[in-house]
Amino acid sequence: MGSTLILKVRTCLKPFFHQGSSAFLTVKSPVSLAVTPTARFLCTRNKDRRNSRQTSGHGGGKHGTIRWTEEELWDGALEGRGKKQSFYPRSVFTAGTAKRTAEMAKRKESMALEDEKQAARKEAVKLQPPDRPLSPAEWREMKESLGNLHDFDIRMMTVLFSKAELDIAKSLLTFVAMETGTLSYVLLLRYLTLCVKGGHDAEVFDVYDIMRGSFSCLDTGASTLFIKSFSRTARWKEAFDMLQEIKRVLTPSSRNYGDVIKAAMLNGDTTTAWALHDELIEKGKSPHQDTWETLFTRVTKSKEEEQEGDGAEVMSDSEQQERLLGILLYMRNNQIYPQQSLANSIKTWFESHTEQKWTGSWTTAAPKGLCRCCGKPLESIQLTDEEYQQLKDRVMSDVIQGQDVFNKTTPEELERFKTFVKRKPAFDVVVDGLNVANAKSDKSRLSETLLAVVSELKHQGLSVLVLGRKHMLWSSRSWNTHHMKLIQQKAHCFFTENISEDDPFLLYASLHSGNHCRFVSSDLMRDHKACMSDGATRRLFFKWQRGHQLVVHGYITAGRRVRFQSIHSYDTIVQTSGDSWHIPYDDTEDRCTYEVPVRWLCLTRTH
Repeated sequence: MGSTLILKVRTCLKPFFHQGSSAFLTVKSPVSLAVTPTARFLCTRNKDRRNSRQTSGHGGGKHGTIRWTEEELWDGALEGRGKKQSFYPRSVFTAGTAKRTAEMAKRKESMALEDEKQAARKEAVKLQPPDRPLSPAEWREMKESLGNLHDFDIRMMTVLFSKAELDIAKSLLTFVAMETGTLSYVLLLRYLTLCVKGGHDAEVFDVYDIMRGSFSCLDTGASTLFIKSFSRTARWKEAFDMLQEIKRVLTPSSRNYGDVIKAAMLNGDTTTAWALHDELIEKGKSPHQDTWETLFTRVTKSKEEEQEGDGAEVMSDSEQQERLLGILLYMRNNQIYPQQSLANSIKTWFESHTEQKWTGSWTTAAPKGLCRCCGKPLESIQLTDEEYQQLKDRVMSDVIQGQDVFNKTTPEELERFKTFVKRKPAFDVVVDGLNVANAKSDKSRLSETLLAVVSELKHQGLSVLVLGRKHMLWSSRSWNTHHMKLIQQKAHCFFTENISEDDPFLLYASLHSGNHCRFVSSDLMRDHKACMSDGATRRLFFKWQRGHQLVVHGYITAGRRVRFQSIHSYDTIVQTSGDSWHIPYDDTEDRCTYEVPVRWLCLTRTH
């Protein structure tokens, strides 16, 4: 901080402030400060704020003669008015679908939270930060005008984050020191956050010295801020030491690792950078994308710089290339999609190997699963026999026979259903009856909606199983008994007790029928995926789901064919054929976790 307040405190250790060329205030009479040995830098633990400090974290789909073609499932369902349309509905798993659906829903709703927003705006007006540094008297006047808020200093320092005005923050520290004789840990932590956010690394160094000297230990929040700041300076190796200190107590975050990895890479110590990256992976954590971006950005030093440098260890190009390709395989195995900036770095890195003649292009995939750029086929969304058997076994054990399955049904009902399924021929499609019926907003026509969907599937020559609940058989305003009899004529039906959930039955029937069987439901099955015991099984389930789930598209209108959202024939995952890489990437922030990108990076090598 140079000649600012905190440095003055460190050097003078006086019970009052002297006027100086860079001081924010002049004190004509001594101000009594209760300075204890452990608070020699005016930064003691405030006894009245121990509770707040503790709460802040201180201290620590082929089968028989059935052919699932686009014409049968989608295009054939688009006939209307004697003319075939070329519309190709989006998949529920396409990036941005969830956001668009939510926005449509919001347009139909009123502004229910307007009052809360207005109250928040009023609160923000109360704590408007000043536009210049204030004297202690001016700060005191402001505090009194706000009713002498007991945490005025903490709240005001937090408000200053938006402006990141260092001088104003310093004047606030001066006022607090004059008022209370101390600067609390929480206030210093807020000030540290402001300095790190504003890039005031020199100030961070001084705060580091003060807090190290005044407090026996630092919480993970402070350590994270110090690591971030030190990592972008010449003192980056101290950030490495801080990381080692954190490891004695707990596992550092991916952000902590990422900051030091980036610093080591930018300073030419590629061996340390990759060692930390490997350590991060071994601890079961996934690196942040900007960490990978740094690794793909080739940072090289001349031999002279290496000889004159600080002994940094440099990894060979061939070894780094192997490591970087390993990152792409890690993305594949963990179904991670790079963001646009990382995809740019990957493209640049491939094209930098001029001797290998790599060329990168931005593209999309055709509906039949071909890359629109190079024309090569992408991997199929269908599971291999081995993958399917693995998934089937795990779903049976984790979901169908899981510990909570009988919270959704009874042992007798489940056994009755298993016997029912075994006595029937393999199904081509399983319908979640209640879910499909509720696809239409008109709740007085539930049975009509379900009948329309079942009739469409039967029209396509498919063997259909409809799962429902017993109350659907009772005559009511929503359930027409004539419609239900027609459904039972067109499809196999199984009706569970009204208190039972039909998802486990749907999964059992679909997986038991074979890899060709699809299911109709708008339920994304996130709860069931979460029940699976390992990430690999969850990713297999998501792949199976994207290749087998049919979702009704648009409105169901009497006299018109039912349409379904498209199922992609290809898998959206990082993939390679040796002389090519195809990498799906995010070019939008609209994608939800259960959606997949629509844009691809195509990398090909010419011979």
